[in-house]
Amino acid sequence: MSDTTKIKAKLKNGIVEVKALATHPMLSFQEAERAKKEANFITYVVAKVGGKVVYEASTSQFLSKDPYMKFSFKGGNVGDELEITWKDLKGATDTSTEKIK
Repeated sequence: MSDTTKIKAKLKNGIVEVKALATHPMLSFQEAERAKKEANFITYVVAKVGGKVVYEASTSQFLSKDPYMKFSFKGGNVGDELEITWKDLKGATDTSTEKIK
């Protein structure tokens, strides 16, 4: 998978505000059991600018389908590339990038 996360990153008053929408079914253990499928959900998310980690989170099965993430950080500039990578329970990863506006 690649580029399945839509990202908006805007610099405002020295703070970069990020909104990201990941495309993932986020099948919890209970839902998977009912659907007779294998559980699979995003377990880790990291965002970087210029190789520096600006956001990091361990996540669980309790996020909704196609999870929406919102965070902010200092130290980014207009034109810098923000890279968001997530990993799911099955080991699949996705990396999406967007320039800060």
